[in-house]
Amino acid sequence: MFSSPSSVVNGLIYVGSYDHAIYAFQANTGALAWKYATGGMVHSSPRVASNGLVYVGSDDHSLYALNASTGALVWRFLTGNAVESTPTVAVV
Repeated sequence: MFSSPSSVVNGLIYVGSYDHAIYAFQANTGALAWKYATGGMVHSSPRVASNGLVYVGSDDHSLYALNASTGALVWRFLTGNAVESTPTVAVV
């Protein structure tokens, strides 16, 4: 693992990894809840928003929005460069 587990929401801990994946683990047991493979290393720490999405960047030049409960891809935005910082979520 590489990124900081900066988001713990609804009993899940979210973290990115050098193995090109984003993981969600059960906070109380450490069991794997889901894994989503990206095309590059994940330095960015995942951020969970109140809309039920996990936002995270990858070295594959993408910003991802994943379903926080299932890890299913909601959308992907190509940025043109690696995304290594943690996304900020603003509620308006």
